[in-house]
Formats: sequence, structure tokens, C-alpha cells
Amino acid sequence: MIDVRPFNSLGHAQHGWLNARHHFSFAEYHNAQRANWGKLRVWNDDEIAPHSGFPPHPHHDMEIITYVREGAITHRDNLGNQGRTEAGDVQVMSAGTGIAHSEYNLEDVTTKIFQIWVIPDQFGKAPSWGAKPFPKGERAGQFVVLASGSEDDGDALRIRADARLVAATLQAGQSAEYPLGRLRKGYLVPAKGLIEVNGVRAAERDGVAIAGEEVVRVTAVEDSEVILVEVA
Repeated sequence: MIDVRPFNSLGHAQHGWLNARHHFSFAEYHNAQRANWGKLRVWNDDEIAPHSGFPPHPHHDMEIITYVREGAITHRDNLGNQGRTEAGDVQVMSAGTGIAHSEYNLEDVTTKIFQIWVIPDQFGKAPSWGAKPFPKGERAGQFVVLASGSEDDGDALRIRADARLVAATLQAGQSAEYPLGRLRKGYLVPAKGLIEVNGVRAAERDGVAIAGEEVVRVTAVEDSEVILVEVA
């Protein structure tokens, strides 16, 4: 099953400094048909104006992944962690028993991110944060694991969930395959470009809900950047 959810059908919130699109029910956006996708609870497409951002606020018992599409995001939290994550890179926050953090765009340009929440498998653990720059060449023409709940995924950022976040950059005409498995769910978004997912076309920033597919084959109709989350 391949269900394309066009960008213009997503929930929308305009706060001046923040222009947000919601793939799933979030804040004031409620859609009973799009409450979650398996353990994937939130996928927000956020555009943050220069020199603005999310002031300190708390979370608990959630795996929060930030994929930076353009610009950079600067993180600070009450554990003393701080860091700047640039376009194409990822940060992960395991909220655990509780963490308060801020996320600011300190740049002179708009920062664009995907904010992704996955329901954890482990509760009551100490909170943590991590970020990692990934060499862009590694994902050229293939999917690369950026965050994972499996220790088998080597250098990927660790999350406390039976889930995985992968990314690929594809030139027009290139294809990449991801072995999803028929019992797993996938949610895919082209950060850039135009693609076909198992023959079904999806445009930039559309959501693609996938289930019952042994293999996900993504073909770039034009140069594209693709993010995929696999969950139970």
C-alpha cells in the first residue's frame, strides 16, 4: 500500500516566526485519519525565520529527531548539551524521564527542518541528546542509516525505539531500494525533488505512507533528497 499525502493537504500553522506543516495531528491540527503511522507520532515540516526559534520547553518519553533541510539549528538543554546542526545532518533527543530544551535559528537565513517524533520502546530512562554530521557523499545513490534503535547500525545516532531513519540523495534517473518488510511501516518524504515510490509519484514535501511492501524502490524523476522512517 502506497498512500501519497500531498503537501497542500497537510495541517498548517502560521505563527509569523514559524511556518509549520503537520503530517499528523499536532497542536491545533486534528485529523483522526492521520493521528500516527505505527510508532511514528509526529512529522512536522517547519520553516523558522532568522534569529528566532523555540524557547525552552519540556518533553518526556519521546524520541525526537531533527533533520535539517536548509540552514542550521542551535540546540541547548538543561543537561548542559549544546550544538549546531547544519543542513543534511541530524540531531536526536531521547526525552526519557524529562528534558527541557530550546531550538533556535541563529542564522541570517530561514532554517527548514523536519521534526520527527517516534514513540519509544523504553521508558523511565535518563534523557540524552546527540548530533552528528554525516558526509554527504555517503548517501549519494543509496539509503544511509542516520538514526536507529539497533546496535547493528554502527555509527548511526541511537534512539530508544524499534525504528530507523534513513536518507538518500538521488540524481535524476537514479534508483535506490530499501528492504522494508511486509510487516513494517514506512513514511517517506522527498525533502527536495520529484520521485516515484514503487511506481507511485510523489512531489517535494509530500508524505508517502507505506505498508505491506517487502521492498521500497525510489526512483528520482529529477534530482532529489529523500528521508524515510521505518517503524513497527
